[in-house]
Amino acid sequence: MAAPQDVHVRICNQEIVKFDLEVKALIQDIRDCSGPLSALTELNTKVKEKFQQLRHRIQDLEQLAKEQDKESEKQLLLQEVENHKKQMLSNQASWRKANLTCKIAIDNLEKAELLQGGDLLRQTSSRTILDANEEFKSMSGTIQLGRKLITKYNRRELTDKLLIFLALALFLATVLYIVKKRLFPFL
Repeated sequence: MAAPQDVHVRICNQEIVKFDLEVKALIQDIRDCSGPLSALTELNTKVKEKFQQLRHRIQDLEQLAKEQDKESEKQLLLQEVENHKKQMLSNQASWRKANLTCKIAIDNLEKAELLQGGDLLRQTSSRTILDANEEFKSMSGTIQLGRKLITKYNRRELTDKLLIFLALALFLATVLYIVKKRLFPFL
């Protein structure tokens, strides 16, 4: 019966080491994370899952230690469990520190981007306002020119009406004069 337990102990130890290495790799990824915040959140979720798996495997190892027949093996395994727990606590402290550092870096980066975006927005707004002002000046000139042309057209229309009226009056006067001379030559 000791052989199957030894196999379970070895497998459990291997899985604990594997999860411990995965946690350390994820903590390093968090240290290297430069954003966005969603990427950091995703990494933190993975770390929490790995810690949960690590915690379960340490509990499994502790249970296997309690089931050992020999007291010396039991004490040796319980010592390993304590070492794994200390290592997990150390990893959790490293994770919290890396997480805090990364959050601060991302916050500073986002603040810098916001400030840069604000400056860019001000520059763009200023440029847009200046462009609109130039366009309004150009439109103002066009509108004034249009007003002058319409005024000039209205005057010409009035002059043309007056000339047509005078030409019609002259024509009618000429027709009346001719009719008078032909019909009433004695008048």
